[in-house]
Amino acid sequence: MKSGSDSGTSFPGAFPSAFVDPSSVAVVGASENQAKWGYWLARGALAGADRRQVWLVSRRATEILGHRSYPSVSDLPGTPALVVLSVPAEHVLPVVNDALAKGSRAFLGITAGLGAAAEDELAALLDRFGARMIGPNSLGLVNTTADLRLAWGHFTRGNLAIVSQSGQVGSEIAELGARSGLGISRFYSVGNQLDLTAADVLESLTRDEHTKTVALYLESFSDGTRIVEALRELRRAGKHTLVLTTGASEGSRRLARSHTGSMTSALDVVDAACRVAGALRVSTPNELVDVTRVLAATAPPAGRRVAIISDSGGQGGIAADVAAAQGLLTPALSDRLQARLRTLLPAAAAVDNPVDLAGGGEAELQVYAKVAEAVAESGEVDAIVLSGYLGRYGEDSPGVQEIQDTEFAVIDRLGQLAGGAAPVPVPLVVHSMSRSSPAVLRMRDHRIPAFDTIDAALGALGRAARLGGQPGRDLPPGRDNAASRVQGYWGAREFLMAQGIEMPCARRVTDAAELAQACTSLRAPLVLKAGWIEHKSEHGAVRTGLNQDTTAEAFTEMYDRLGPGEYVLEEQDTRPGVVEMLVGARRDPDFGPTVVVGFGGVQAELWQDVSVELAPVDRSTAANMLDRLRSSRLLDGWRGQPAVDISALIEAIVVVSELIAGDASLEEIEINPVRVGPRGALAVDGLVVPVIHHV
Repeated sequence: MKSGSDSGTSFPGAFPSAFVDPSSVAVVGASENQAKWGYWLARGALAGADRRQVWLVSRRATEILGHRSYPSVSDLPGTPALVVLSVPAEHVLPVVNDALAKGSRAFLGITAGLGAAAEDELAALLDRFGARMIGPNSLGLVNTTADLRLAWGHFTRGNLAIVSQSGQVGSEIAELGARSGLGISRFYSVGNQLDLTAADVLESLTRDEHTKTVALYLESFSDGTRIVEALRELRRAGKHTLVLTTGASEGSRRLARSHTGSMTSALDVVDAACRVAGALRVSTPNELVDVTRVLAATAPPAGRRVAIISDSGGQGGIAADVAAAQGLLTPALSDRLQARLRTLLPAAAAVDNPVDLAGGGEAELQVYAKVAEAVAESGEVDAIVLSGYLGRYGEDSPGVQEIQDTEFAVIDRLGQLAGGAAPVPVPLVVHSMSRSSPAVLRMRDHRIPAFDTIDAALGALGRAARLGGQPGRDLPPGRDNAASRVQGYWGAREFLMAQGIEMPCARRVTDAAELAQACTSLRAPLVLKAGWIEHKSEHGAVRTGLNQDTTAEAFTEMYDRLGPGEYVLEEQDTRPGVVEMLVGARRDPDFGPTVVVGFGGVQAELWQDVSVELAPVDRSTAANMLDRLRSSRLLDGWRGQPAVDISALIEAIVVVSELIAGDASLEEIEINPVRVGPRGALAVDGLVVPVIHHV
């Protein structure tokens, strides 16, 4: 199968206009039966009939939805720019052949179940004629601004573009968005990606002025590096991307030979790719829509500082706990700001953060707006969350017009704040105890994101803040090297030391005589290793704490058990205050070079404490990787231990990341452990694995 990235008929830098705003559309398999795909496709196509020529094709009907129907594509009076295929699988190839003969070069394949042989034949046919296809097994495509609606379901106009491998997941996102007042700009269900891929669609969206946020659902990332670059271009164009996936590339991962591979999940790598691209992974369609609601109203928060304003001490306390779980901060407000808030609130109010109105809202509803304005103008926080009863006053007093009018006036005033009335715009998010009161709907009119649970409100805000905090980064070329010639542990030692990685003094030995000679030049205690075995401790291929008297006995035992080979005798690192870490890198089959750092030693896989990034990384990114580790506190000194030389560890991470990125013949590197002490880092075991090319 060809793809948009490697086909000889690809459109570099251009997405075929037939999938955006075609001059004409033919729906093959049109129907008047509302239970059939052909009905929805015909109905949607006809909705744009004032903008383009629409032809309906059906072997059984001469008229559909009041419009003439033709028995075949060959019978059409013109050449359709886009042909929609909604016919049984066995008819797809004949219809495509007819359409190609007619001159059509763009196809939307709704039909599923073609089978591998038929898909291969279809791909070859498209390639021969320089034609393009979205699908097959697609739910359709929609461009609301061009009145192009070729999908099942209802779509309202908005700024969210949806690109989905699963049509139904994409449809769910669109439906959840519609319930929250979000419309879509474009919708593409890419289906089996026989030809055009998600990457092709993403690239096209960078030029779409109607798209503000992109929702991407993929189950596999076989074109991962191109997808990352497309997401980076979207971010540069001022658009945000939210990524939803399941097991990602787990099914396609190759079995790693090192701890580096076994300790990282496919989702770890997807998250690393999102950080490079300036995108954010979410876990559910609902999470995605909630974050989009915040992004539709405002830019992501500039930082993690949040002011919580509540009319209930209990709700404010719960909000503060939820905020902390989301990685948000609730800093105490300055004395000056607290003094100002005291002039607005009852004496019993709390004004540090969270701010408890203590009945001030009931006494004067405008207090909600006044307090929010004061906090926004202070510049002390990056976002504001209003939590509590606002939005229910009018709903609970339906016969009192004055209450509803006053609540509306407060919301109108908050709308000015949300619209940028503050000197520096501060995102405002509301948690209301009402789901859909007139007041809550008025918040929607003012583009104020309102949620009926505090966890949804702060979850959306926290994710928006994380998105704002990862603008993406460049991936420069790595170090060119000769890793493909490395063999065994001794070869790995020489290779790594040549790149600046410090390792203990050692000698290579193959027999008892060489062992005896090595003992005279090395300082005890000593370590004996079988150099050709990768996971030495698991196979009894390493002995530590040896001296000149015990080394010979250890060698004889190991030699008798493991056989002849290249053994290594090393000086053992006995420095005090050392923390054992792992630094590794591997070539991900989808996203390419990655680098890993984590808690190391023989218990590395037990603790599963790792950070992953796409390689290469600079020193700043490497430092951030360490900050994300649970074990990072050990590096700073724990229970009276001295802080270790973090700079040396960072340098090792950078070097390893540059090595994996610089040589396509290199599959994996692992240094485990790297013993990091107060005066430097020493790698005491290493693995370098060249790519194996299968014939």
